[in-house]
Amino acid sequence: MRWAGYAGAMKTLADQLDNSFYQRFNSATPALLSAVQPAPLTNPRWGHRNLDLMAELGIDPAAPGLLELLAGSRAPSPLTPYAAVYSGHQFGHWAGQLGDGRALTLGELNGADGGCWELQLKGAGPTPYSRFADGRAVLRSSIREYLCSEAMHGLGIPTTRALSLVDSDSPVQRERVERGAVVCRLARSFIRFGHFEHFHYAGQAQTVATLADYLIEQHFPDWLALPAEQRHLQLFANTVTATATTIAAWQAVGFAHGVLNTDNMSLLGDTLDYGPFGFLDSYQPGFICNHSDSGGRYAFNKQPMIGLWNLNALANAFLSLLPSELLVEQLGSYQQQFEAAYRARMTAKLGLPAAADAQQLDAVLQPLLALLAEGGADYTRFFRRLALFGSDQEPALAAEVGEPWQQQAWQQWRSSYTAALTEQPADADQRQLSMLAVNPKYILRNYLAEQAIQAAEAGDYGQLERLFAVLKQPYAEQPEYDKLAALPPAWAAAISISCSS
Repeated sequence: MRWAGYAGAMKTLADQLDNSFYQRFNSATPALLSAVQPAPLTNPRWGHRNLDLMAELGIDPAAPGLLELLAGSRAPSPLTPYAAVYSGHQFGHWAGQLGDGRALTLGELNGADGGCWELQLKGAGPTPYSRFADGRAVLRSSIREYLCSEAMHGLGIPTTRALSLVDSDSPVQRERVERGAVVCRLARSFIRFGHFEHFHYAGQAQTVATLADYLIEQHFPDWLALPAEQRHLQLFANTVTATATTIAAWQAVGFAHGVLNTDNMSLLGDTLDYGPFGFLDSYQPGFICNHSDSGGRYAFNKQPMIGLWNLNALANAFLSLLPSELLVEQLGSYQQQFEAAYRARMTAKLGLPAAADAQQLDAVLQPLLALLAEGGADYTRFFRRLALFGSDQEPALAAEVGEPWQQQAWQQWRSSYTAALTEQPADADQRQLSMLAVNPKYILRNYLAEQAIQAAEAGDYGQLERLFAVLKQPYAEQPEYDKLAALPPAWAAAISISCSS
């Protein structure tokens, strides 16, 4: 589709895009991709633009036509936007064919750092995989994804990114009529476990191999010289490692994804698809952030196990590429890799010497988590203020725990923690700085997202702008925004987040 009167308008972005993925897979049998034309929104307008990311990618935010492109009002002619088919296990059950039901990919963009990003519009209208739905996203869910992907990036956790948020006057029926919106999100790759499952169970071993080799070409070109079995083993092993380390990062920071189906898992280990997520407020190991998860399959403390379950599903899809014994060997390394990554993060959060072994860490960490769970102290605020331990500001830490801080169990923990810190003494000021650098002050609590949503629905994006700016630097003090690090108000307990969110 040619854009009338639009010849030179999009050189800052559309002319930088290419369709290498589409060109490789548009003739796959059975088809992987379907060409899709976006459905224009009514009165699209900027909700927010990620100006720092645009600058990194060399995109001019004031370029004529940029809004129309990222709103899905026009396609990036002469390229072909597309949606992809995949399958997957949802809540532990084989769901069969799924796919990009409300997302379409514009193309790939090479960044100034040499990396490659896929640009996808979420909410730009129906695709062949919409399953009788409208292919739209509402402003509410779009704001949540936009904020959380950048919050996770600020926390240093592998994730998709968010480039822009477009609001509109298009009515979208959910539990109520809401405004339609489009998020432009970026990923190093949107290839999911479910892509491999789809073609494996369709008996298309060649497409499974082609998908694997495409990922290797794009992200691990040094492996191309290896024999097929070795390079495919490297890819699977890398996915095991990346999944283990990403989930360890979630556990350390108190993030619950909420819907860890295999179609929501990235081969590169990036956090993908922000729906019914939630960060811990009070420490509850069995925290269920997804109201739709009645059985608690994706509870916070089950995420490491689910990561392995999903990797087992991926291993089955790799059986045409690798012998089962090699896959089993790699799966067997997952638990050790997860524990090592989690221990490293928690050792740093506690300010313990990097040389502390697992036994030393567990002697401090496990009793602490039990006390936090029993007393309901706020996870993020407690660890942030733990940096004050042993200083004249320790009363602020005690205030986080409250009256139980004086009880025997806490006194015993304080003694063991003191002993662990003094076993390999370090400069107290340096320890404090190190702990503040890994214990965030700001996270995207559900009540903060809800406040930003309510204001935006009323036409005020100021709260979103402030929250977006603060979450980009979650480890910085930013005292002017102290209220964004406050405990959640009582009404926050009534917030319900489900798969439709």
